[in-house]
Amino acid sequence: MGLRWTDIYEVVIELDENHPDVDPQYVNFPDLMAWVLALDDFEETEAHCGEQILEAIQMAWIADRE
Repeated sequence: MGLRWTDIYEVVIELDENHPDVDPQYVNFPDLMAWVLALDDFEETEAHCGEQILEAIQMAWIADRE
């Protein structure tokens, strides 16, 4: 089974591997959504995502970098 929007920590791991030089604090939501949708194992669509989910992913990514 692939990744879903609610798999926040797994998504963060993949994003960090794919974008190691990016400071997640400065990623805008359209870019973040595009990057998540482009993950190899991601199987949902943007229709199932909202600002709260993107914010949760971004906050978890920031916390993971600390």
